[in-house]
Amino acid sequence: MKNVINRALFAALLAGSSVTAIGTSVPAAAQVGGIVHDPRNYAQNILTAARTLEQINNQISMLQNQATSLANEARNLTSLPVSTLQELQGQVDRTRQLLSEAQRVAFDVGDIQTAFDARYKGAALSGSQAAMVANAEARWNDSVGAFQDAMKVQAGVVTNMGVTRQSIGTLVSASQSAAGALQAAQAGNQILAVQSQQLSDLAAAIAAQGRAQMLDAARSAAAEAEGRERFRRFRKGN
Repeated sequence: MKNVINRALFAALLAGSSVTAIGTSVPAAAQVGGIVHDPRNYAQNILTAARTLEQINNQISMLQNQATSLANEARNLTSLPVSTLQELQGQVDRTRQLLSEAQRVAFDVGDIQTAFDARYKGAALSGSQAAMVANAEARWNDSVGAFQDAMKVQAGVVTNMGVTRQSIGTLVSASQSAAGALQAAQAGNQILAVQSQQLSDLAAAIAAQGRAQMLDAARSAAAEAEGRERFRRFRKGN
């Protein structure tokens, strides 16, 4: 397009030069074979055509820029083709399932209150000899079950780490090759979701470990109270 414009301008300049050169020797318009030829009008027409071609070229450039802008907007609105949501939900569900399988003393306020009222305080520590032995055994089973539960949760968290590693690798790769802003943002959001899942697993492991330690501490305190009660009865018997 630029070559056409340049040729048109060059032709116009030549025509203008010709008009100037012959202006003193030939008339402004000449009649050849019955056709009137005006060199000045011819040059003006060429300049007009050149300007028209330049305007068309500018419009084409503008349309090209608009097309590029629309293409970029389309890429920015393209959704991320990768999703790890299902894997993350599966990991969270597995951890919750492990917590729900807690033995004897569940992760429930009401159940904990009932268990402590029955085995860890009050009448449970001052009943008959047979009742105290039974409660001591129950508290021992509580502690053993809690430590077993904690180990199961920890094992589940370790298993989830392998899946999490794969998810992070997939999402980082998707982020680096994102076609537009939307894909990059969605990849970032999913990486944040993976981190939230890891924090959830960490919280579950800490809760399970803390439950085991607290039950064992409560068992030790109950055993000490029972020991004092037995000693009191021994002294009273003597």
